[in-house]
Amino acid sequence: MATSISYTIVLLDASIVNVALEQISGTLHSNVAGLQWVVNAYTLTFASFLLTGGTLGDRLGARNIYLAGLAVFTLASMLCGFAPDLLTLSLARALQGIGSAMLVPCSLSLINQAYPDPARRASAVGVWMGCGGAAMACGPLLGGVLIHWFGWRSIFFVNLPLGLLGIGLTWSVARDKVLHSRHVDLAGQIAAVIALASLIAVLIEGAVFGWRSLPIISGMVVSGVAWTLFFTIETRRAHPMLPLSFFRNRLFAGSAFVSMASAFVFYGVLFIFSIYYQRVLGYSPLQTGLAFLPMTIMVALGGLFSSRLVRIFGTRWPMCMAFGLYAAGSSGLLLATPASLYWTAILPMLAIGLASGFISPAVTAPAMGTVDKSRAGVAAAALNSARQSGAALGVAIFGTFIAALQPFERAMHVVLGIVAITALVAAMVWWLSAKRVTPAVIRSALAE
Repeated sequence: MATSISYTIVLLDASIVNVALEQISGTLHSNVAGLQWVVNAYTLTFASFLLTGGTLGDRLGARNIYLAGLAVFTLASMLCGFAPDLLTLSLARALQGIGSAMLVPCSLSLINQAYPDPARRASAVGVWMGCGGAAMACGPLLGGVLIHWFGWRSIFFVNLPLGLLGIGLTWSVARDKVLHSRHVDLAGQIAAVIALASLIAVLIEGAVFGWRSLPIISGMVVSGVAWTLFFTIETRRAHPMLPLSFFRNRLFAGSAFVSMASAFVFYGVLFIFSIYYQRVLGYSPLQTGLAFLPMTIMVALGGLFSSRLVRIFGTRWPMCMAFGLYAAGSSGLLLATPASLYWTAILPMLAIGLASGFISPAVTAPAMGTVDKSRAGVAAAALNSARQSGAALGVAIFGTFIAALQPFERAMHVVLGIVAITALVAAMVWWLSAKRVTPAVIRSALAE
């Protein structure tokens, strides 16, 4: 129950903020770049600290780090609600991301400890993922309702009772064993944060400062040096934060890529359409939440049926078809007109939501089957980091086109074209990566 609450608020916060962007912009006087930071400050730190969060859980105890992460997330949510300006809000969102990176990997460790029986553990993980899917599905609509009645700050205050409830339920959980042999890769962590943050900063601020300006060129240099240092450190460390050996396996590398591509598409579309619905079409936050409801419901349904389908058919064809749905959905949105967008966008949004919900669970089982059980936690964190990095890149890159191209519809058409191309490339990558993944292999991986 406690771990399900944590996953609920983490995924709720990833989607609920999008319907508040226009009100935040009006209250805190933000441009598109500022709104990108509000979204990406969270996903950036979430992606950067996930691997370290899992390591700290092993070293200091999953219960201890889980409680600390939930406390950090709850405090950060309160700071978001009271934020007087955009900088404070973005910093508080970054703190939320750090809290999420601490509690998500540790929540899975707590489930493994609480349910040693594989059947019961699988059921518990199913509940955990189901709560996350429900949060994703109802996030935009709940956000719209809260904003309609109480203003945008209420979407952060709603985390407070849930966070305190989660802390109360976890407090009685027995302390777990710690593995003091696990080392924290501090140098790798610092390099990863600088590399990813500078890359996102360049993408967000490039249109603001100018792509040939000194700050942007300096940011490019810093990002390039940081990425080089990160890979050098991870190659030479005895206990790296991200074992690069994982990516020597074609299937794991392909899984990480398509996970990133899926999040890139989904969260990028969620961001640009949140702004489009409210800024161009004049929708209220509640109307925006209702407009996203078909897509988010399909995310939950896609996740619900994903494991069942891959048990029967494997992942090669279904995954390629899911990315085909992304491409078809983006093409359908290209044909929609502003006057009829609400209704003509329903089928394309259904396709995009179904694809997103299906891909994440479907890609996880075969990827996890490529690593030793003792390294499963790190491998899962690596896949989650890829997803969060993809989400941050989607918001940064798509937002850049919105800021650089006018009118808005022109930028949106370019973005949707990128979505279709990305989906087709990801389908090709998966087709080549999953050549030997049969239904029998999937059933074996899921059974473990």
